[in-house]
Amino acid sequence: MSLVEVSGLTIDFGGVRAVDDLSFTLEKGAALGVVGESGSGKSASAYALLGLHRGTGAVVGGSVTVAGVDVQAADDAGLRALRGAKAAMVFQDPLSSLDPYYAVGDQIAEVYRVHHRVSRRAARARAVDVLGRVGIPDPVRRSRSRPHEFSGGMRQRVLIAMALACEPELLVADEPTTALDVTVQAQVLDLLHDLRRETGMGLLLVTHDVGVAASTVDDILVMRGGRDVERGPVAEVLGAPRHPYTRALLSAVPRVDAPRDRRVPAVPVSGTAGTVEPLLEAVDLRCEFGRGRDRVTAVDGVSLTLRAGETLGIVGESGSGKTTLGRMLVRLLDPTGGRLRYAGTEIGSLSARELLPHRRELQMVFQDPVASLNPRRSVGESVADPLRAAGERDDTRIRRRVRELLERVGLDADRYDSYPHEFSGGQRQRVGIARALAAGPRVIVCDEPVSALDVTTQAQVVALLAELQRELGIGLVFIAHDLAVVRQVSDRVAVMRHGRIVEHGAVDEVYGSPEDPYTRQLLAAVPALDPGEAAARRAARRELAAT
Repeated sequence: MSLVEVSGLTIDFGGVRAVDDLSFTLEKGAALGVVGESGSGKSASAYALLGLHRGTGAVVGGSVTVAGVDVQAADDAGLRALRGAKAAMVFQDPLSSLDPYYAVGDQIAEVYRVHHRVSRRAARARAVDVLGRVGIPDPVRRSRSRPHEFSGGMRQRVLIAMALACEPELLVADEPTTALDVTVQAQVLDLLHDLRRETGMGLLLVTHDVGVAASTVDDILVMRGGRDVERGPVAEVLGAPRHPYTRALLSAVPRVDAPRDRRVPAVPVSGTAGTVEPLLEAVDLRCEFGRGRDRVTAVDGVSLTLRAGETLGIVGESGSGKTTLGRMLVRLLDPTGGRLRYAGTEIGSLSARELLPHRRELQMVFQDPVASLNPRRSVGESVADPLRAAGERDDTRIRRRVRELLERVGLDADRYDSYPHEFSGGQRQRVGIARALAAGPRVIVCDEPVSALDVTTQAQVVALLAELQRELGIGLVFIAHDLAVVRQVSDRVAVMRHGRIVEHGAVDEVYGSPEDPYTRQLLAAVPALDPGEAAARRAARRELAAT
C-alpha cells in the first residue's frame, strides 16, 4: 500500500470548488512537489491529508488514505492519532503556528507526550534532541527560548523539529520557505532533503516556487483551478513540459543565470561619454538604533548613486540593512551620519518642513500592501492621498486622475470604491504602485515588492515596473532577497551584509564573476530548475560552508 492514496478528491467552500477530482499517490520515502499559483487548490489539497478541513464548513468528497488511515472515515480520536504520530505538517508562517507565551521546548514536548506515555523530563529531552537534529545551535539553552527570540529561518526549523518529534511517516510542508531569504531558504530545503534521506519519511511539498520543488522532490504535480494539469518525474516535467500552463509557469520563473534582456539602452555610468549626473547620491550613509551598549548599527558607511531611468538592485539576507537603507533614501528614516543628495540638493539633514518640496518626488512601494493600505478606506481614496497632500482640492480632478492611475497599472478604473480585501495580492501591489505614481515621483524605492507573490503575478508586476520606468524615466531602487528577480530588473547591483556594501557593480559582472565570498554564497543558494544543477548547487553550498 502507498503511503498516501488520494482518489477523486473534491473540496468546496460555499459555492466555490477549490479542488476538483484530484487523484495521486505517494510512496514511502518518496517526495512529491505540488506546485501552482495562488488559488490553484494546492494548500487545500494538502490540508485534506490530515483532515484539517473538518469542522470548517468545507465539503470534502472523494477518498484520502494516509499511512493506512482512512482520513474521511476516521473519527476525531483517529485523526488525533494520525496527526503528529503518522503524519505531520509544517506551515508557511511559523509565528502563527507557535504559541508566543511558551518556550519552544515545552511546545515540542507537549506534542511528544500526546502520543507517548513518557515523563515530562523524557519529553523535554526528546525536544532538545530534535532541536539539535534540525540544526538549532546550543539546543539545551535555546529550548527554553520563546518564538520571538528566533529568526524566521530558525522558527521554521523549530516547526520542523516539532513535526519530527514523533518520527512521522509523512511530512507535509506547506510553503515552508516563502518568507525566507535565499540562504535561509536553501538551508531549510537542504535540511528537508537530509532528513528524508536519514529517516525514510515521505515528503509532500506545497510551493508556488518551481525552483524550490526542483531542488527537493522526486516527482511533481502541477495544479491549476483545482485540477491536476500535469504530473511526472521532476526532471521530465520541468525539462519537457507537455501542458501549456506548465510551460507558461516555467517561462515566468526568473533565472539567475540568464542575462537581463534589455529593452532600453543602458544608462551611461560615471566617467563615460554623455555622462548622466546622479539623481540620488548617498555618501558614507549611516543609521544607528538605540543608545549606549544597546546601540545597533543597521547601515554602516554606505555610498551609492542612482541615475534617472536606471534600476539599482540591492540584495542581501534579512538583517543586512537593505530595508533601512531604502527608507533612508526616501527620508522615511533620518540618517545618523553621512550625506544624502537629491537632484544636487543636500536632503539628508533637512527638517520635515524643509523636505516637503522634495517629498512627492521620492516615493516607496512597500513589501506588504495589506499593511500599507487602510482597510477602512477604498483603494481610490488611498491612491488619492498624495494628490491631496500636494494641494489638489478638486474632487472631480482627483477622481479622474486616480482612475487614470488605476488603469495605468492594469486595474479596472471602476474599482475606485473597492476595498483592499477585495483584491488579490498582486492587485494590491498594483494599487501600491499607483499610489506611488500619484505624486509624480522621480525616484521610487521598491522594498521586496514581489516577495509574497507567485511567479506569474511576480512577472507581471516586474514587467509593469519596467514599462513605467521606460515611459517616465524614473530611477528605481529595487530591494529584494531574490537574486534571480534582481538580475532581471537591474542595471547595477549592490550586495549588502551586516550594514555594509560588500560588492557593487554592473549586474552581469557581479553575477557572472562575483569577487566577494558572500556574493558567491548567495548565488550558490539560489534554487535551480534543473534537478542536476540543484544537486550541484547543494554540493557547492556544503563546500562553501566547510571553508
